[in-house]
Amino acid sequence: MLLADAQPAIRHGVRSVLEGPGGIRVVGEAATAQEVLAEAARWRPDVLVLDPLMDEPAGTQLIARVLRLVPETGVLVFSSVDDDKAITSALHAGARGYIVKRASAEQILRSIQAVAAGDAIVDRSIAGRLSALIRPATGQYYYPFPQLTNRERDVLERIAAGKSNSAIARELALASKTVSNRVSAIFGKLGVADRAQAIVLAKDAGLGHG
Repeated sequence: MLLADAQPAIRHGVRSVLEGPGGIRVVGEAATAQEVLAEAARWRPDVLVLDPLMDEPAGTQLIARVLRLVPETGVLVFSSVDDDKAITSALHAGARGYIVKRASAEQILRSIQAVAAGDAIVDRSIAGRLSALIRPATGQYYYPFPQLTNRERDVLERIAAGKSNSAIARELALASKTVSNRVSAIFGKLGVADRAQAIVLAKDAGLGHG
């Protein structure tokens, strides 16, 4: 992966997290937009971790330019800004993930792994309002947790409705162990510790009412 942030201390901190037993190799660092483009072209990384608050061009333009240059790279925004406009702009520019700088080391690592695997992921503080942020004027519905697979979405809907694992297994014609594994995966992707937190997050996003 490539790490881009104007602040050396931030780059050092993230790098120290990743150079442990995470299976992630940091191939380069960048402090300016021009360095981002040069290093992205040089390394063609699986993941670019980027703070858009760098020099010119603007962050969303930089995301789009990187993806034109290396479309196979997944962009994960790592920003101190938890602002609806900034989040929307980054996602529409092609970022595959958005986490804020108060994220834990485990969340940072999990987010990078998700983006590297081709998944989408957002910070827990953003997930509950994501559907409202990216709902277009046509009213077309966008699922609030894009990091989940279709089957995980089916399970989460039923968790939000208060159903037990055994009930979910019966409804979806799945083995209880399969449902248990999917529930664990959902908790990890949503960044929640237990079922109660998952229910609150899902209901805040409008799930579980159907």
